[in-house]
Amino acid sequence: MHSFMETLKNKFTIEMVVCDMAGTTIEEDNLVYKTLQNVINKAGYNFSLEEVLAQGAGKEKRQAIESIIAAYGEPAPQNLIDTIFEDFLGSLDQTYRTANISAQPNAEDFFSDLRQRGIRVVLNTGYNRATAEALIAKLGWTIGTTIDGLVTADDVPNNRPHPDMILHAMHQFGIKSGAQVAKIGDSTIDIQEGKNAGCSLSIGVTTGAHTREQLKAAEPEFIANNLLEILPLLAP
Repeated sequence: MHSFMETLKNKFTIEMVVCDMAGTTIEEDNLVYKTLQNVINKAGYNFSLEEVLAQGAGKEKRQAIESIIAAYGEPAPQNLIDTIFEDFLGSLDQTYRTANISAQPNAEDFFSDLRQRGIRVVLNTGYNRATAEALIAKLGWTIGTTIDGLVTADDVPNNRPHPDMILHAMHQFGIKSGAQVAKIGDSTIDIQEGKNAGCSLSIGVTTGAHTREQLKAAEPEFIANNLLEILPLLAP
């Protein structure tokens, strides 16, 4: 009898894998959400990290601020959102300059294995482009060598859970159908994004923002504890 993985891998031909960054391919100990928590609370709120992760994980960061505040009370006025967001950008830049940032275990082996098979590897993120590029530079990753592409919140009109970032990546590489794409992420909004883009596989990983139970609620095709567990699903 075929295993669950064999059933999935025989069903699809994947030409591109779109991976989230922080928590999925990059280990940064939730620094972005800890920074988000600090700057929001500095504006007069008192949110726990768990509340910030539950409502903000995976989202474009201005959108995350709006969602976190609105989920637990009255929506904040736009000028306050703007102030918090600007504070966040400055604080995150300072934090990342000195923070210990590393690749998630096996991320580089994962990228290499996929690219050797001719499968495109694209990173996408709710970060702005400047932050995303600074992160991959700090890791020594380069487009064309480590990965094939990078799509950020700055590059599209609508952010997660809208499919725009994945559709943008598909257009870049001439991929016609979401059935040829797998999306991997550590938050429920990553999984929703993959489903909205029509991806054959929307896969959760337990290395970042959301727990296995939280990920399960978004109904991914698979939940992995490590990126290498996903490779058998993507075999040609």
